[in-house]
Amino acid sequence: MDWFAILIAFLALLPAVVFGLSAPMARSRLIGWKTAERLSAALVLAVIVSLTLRYTGNFEAASAGWMSQAPASQALLLLSTFMGFIILRYSRRYLDGEPRAHDFLAWMLATLAAVTLVVSSNHLLILIAGWIGISLGLHQLLLFYPERPRARLAARKKFLLARAAELSLIFAAALLYLVHDTWLISQIVETVAARELLPAEQLAAVFLVLTALIKCAQLPVHGWLMQVVETPTPVSALLHAGIINLGGYLLLVFAPLLAAAVFAQFLLLLVAGLTAVVAALVMSTRISVKVRLAWSTAAQMGIMLVEIALGLYALALLHLLAHSCYKAHAFLSAGDAVETFLRQQINTPAPDVLKRWAVFAGGLASLFLVALLVWSPASAFAPWLLLALALATLISQYPAGSRSFKTGLGLTTLVGAAYVAQKTLLEGWLVTSVSIQPGFDLLACTLILTLATVYAYLRFAPDSTRQHRLKVWLFAGFYLDEYMTRFTLKVWPTRLPAGLSGSISRSPDTTLTALPQKEANS
Repeated sequence: MDWFAILIAFLALLPAVVFGLSAPMARSRLIGWKTAERLSAALVLAVIVSLTLRYTGNFEAASAGWMSQAPASQALLLLSTFMGFIILRYSRRYLDGEPRAHDFLAWMLATLAAVTLVVSSNHLLILIAGWIGISLGLHQLLLFYPERPRARLAARKKFLLARAAELSLIFAAALLYLVHDTWLISQIVETVAARELLPAEQLAAVFLVLTALIKCAQLPVHGWLMQVVETPTPVSALLHAGIINLGGYLLLVFAPLLAAAVFAQFLLLLVAGLTAVVAALVMSTRISVKVRLAWSTAAQMGIMLVEIALGLYALALLHLLAHSCYKAHAFLSAGDAVETFLRQQINTPAPDVLKRWAVFAGGLASLFLVALLVWSPASAFAPWLLLALALATLISQYPAGSRSFKTGLGLTTLVGAAYVAQKTLLEGWLVTSVSIQPGFDLLACTLILTLATVYAYLRFAPDSTRQHRLKVWLFAGFYLDEYMTRFTLKVWPTRLPAGLSGSISRSPDTTLTALPQKEANS
């Protein structure tokens, strides 16, 4: 018996067990916030010990059985436990004095248990059970303020879409089991990597892509993500940092299957690419801090899924980890947003300076792209174009000739070097990238350039009727969520205040301005 393998598997399963047992104890008030916080800190250390043993001992991943030892699973397990510790620590102060704080703690621990179960499982049935557990726990957290009609509507919309994602995942799992006669993900992945896919496996890949698109709030099922911002801030941090990115994790786990399914890749690239472009443009029109962050998450998830569709798995994992840490910090520090905004307004350069340096940044990005195409014309250039535009945008935020510009140029160089170093590290740790399908890189570049062109037009072009109409459509999110809202109200009616039912789906921002004054003050 391999006791070393048993120890590794036990440490991997420990977070799910501890969080799961703590949830009912918190509900019955047997443990409090401080105890839960200390347990979560201990779990972070346990995961670190598990990773250390995993990569310093003689341990074969195949001996893990039902507990996954894939690199993506290890990274997400450490991320989820660490985020759990940070969010629980923040929540203890945030919910101080709330009469239902212990109920919140119980459902938060139950949701964390389901998240850690999903990212540590190597068994399809356990993964599905954890996936359902996440949805049910999150539903209770979204209804922490059940008296708010917008919160109820958004939670019900999310509930219906979660059932669709779970059904799609169940179909994919059933098809894979019928072909491979096993529920173990590692065995399925090893088999599909060694031969061409069967039609049932191609269909399973499509179902996995549909599951990821729904889970990551991609168009046109994105509206619930922007409308759940009335939930407490710790819930938003957990949702954006540790739950919504599980669609990307699912595709990374089944990367060998997806790499051989061309139609599934194309579907993922097209939907996620359009979502990234639309969400990024809509975000630029928003005023509400939380709503801007929600649209930003939809755009970032779209970019991450595009990277997966292009076979850039190491880059996608790096994007997933970085976005989770950034977005958790952004939500937990949202209270300082007004002060930060005023500081930025004071330090923002004049429009003419911004316009000149936007042209400079665009030219720099073009030269960077041309140099790459000349030096290695056979390489995929979509990710490099994305990096060039990102770095050029960073440079353009600083006025020319100033100390801040030199700081920005140095920061840009540092960011580029850090990106190359981390991507190289993850490529040696994760599944190697696969060759991009013909035309996929061209489609990705077209989407990226479309985003850059429209953004430049909105920011620097003279005001006109056409530009104003485009901004109105962007502010409304192109009304893409209208049909999902109507469907939700029809399937699961929600009692709304008078005058609100006709405008709730057309209201671009989820604010309380349309609610009666008594509810707006609550």
